[in-house]
Amino acid sequence: MAEKPVVRRAETERQKLDVQKDVEQLRALAHDLSNSLEAIMQASYLLGQVKLEGDSKRWAQLLEASSDEAARINREMRKLLRSMSEE
Repeated sequence: MAEKPVVRRAETERQKLDVQKDVEQLRALAHDLSNSLEAIMQASYLLGQVKLEGDSKRWAQLLEASSDEAARINREMRKLLRSMSEE
């Protein structure tokens, strides 16, 4: 026996609401991650203002490059989640 269209529509709407709820939770997490990354990037910047040599300098450069990359990834993730929220 085939499902009635009303039942299928209700199930589809429920699934859309579940997805939207998940997207909103992911957006909140991405926002929190942005705040944490900002603190890391600020600390990295301040560390870069100090005269470092050798391994310390390389570690500071790695920290800066990695935090910049993490921030870029987070921006892309937030952009994608925003577009999913608008659908």
